[in-house]
Order: sequence, then C-alpha cells, then structure tokens
Amino acid sequence: MASSSGNSSGSTQLQNSGSEEDLQHVMDQRKRKRMQSNRESARRSRMRKQKHLDDLMAQAAQFRKENNEILSSINITNQRYLTVEADNSILRAQVMELSQRYQSLNEILNYMNPSNGFFETEDFPMTVDPFMNTMNYLCLNQPIMASADMFPC
Repeated sequence: MASSSGNSSGSTQLQNSGSEEDLQHVMDQRKRKRMQSNRESARRSRMRKQKHLDDLMAQAAQFRKENNEILSSINITNQRYLTVEADNSILRAQVMELSQRYQSLNEILNYMNPSNGFFETEDFPMTVDPFMNTMNYLCLNQPIMASADMFPC
C-alpha cells in the first residue's frame, strides 16, 4: 500500500505539476491575447485620433477659405459703398446748386412779374412785350444765329 500510496502521491504531484503547467500555459495565452487586444485597441484609438485630427484640419482649411471669401465680399461691398457715397455727395452738391439756381430764377420771375407793378408807372404804361411773356422764356434759351451777311461792311 505504501507503494501504491507513494505512487498515487507521485502521480498527484505529476498531475498537480501538469495542472500548474496547463494553468500557467492558459494564463500566458490569456495574457498574450489581452496584450494583442490592447494593442489593437490602442491602434484603433490612434487611428480614430488621427482621423479626428484630419477632420479638424480639413474643417479649419474650409473655414479659412470661407473667411477669405467673406473678406473679399466685404471689401467689394465697402468699395461699392464708397463709390455710392461719393456719387451721393456729388448728387447732393448738384441738388444744392440746382436749388439755388431755382430759387434765383424764382426771385427773378417774381421781380419781373407784371402783377407786382414793377414795370408799370405813370410815365411808362405796361405794354405786352413778347420777351416778358413767360411762355416765351423757352425761346430765350435758343441760340441766336448770326452770319457775316447780316453786318454791312
């Protein structure tokens, strides 16, 4: 029995030793598998990070392009604004000048109007003069034609 018990304890030791080796082998496999999985996870994480960085760089380039287009549009609009402002200044000056001319002409017309009695005096009764008729004022702006034959030498 001793021999059988010695054999059984030796075989138990062999089984324990084999079980420990198998257990160690299984643990090593799990460790290698976990390391490989971690490497793959890290590689995927780096790829996601790189893709995100590439996307951000593309977005930044797009924003720069849009900013340049907006700045160009702003510059064109400012140039147009300055042109319109200059044109408006010219038109305002012309309006002022024309208003002054209009006021002066109205003053002249009021001064020359026969109803105010300016031309009527006892010595000089008012007669109808075609040059003083307001309808003939249009003709006064016509050029007077002259030729050399009109003047005797």
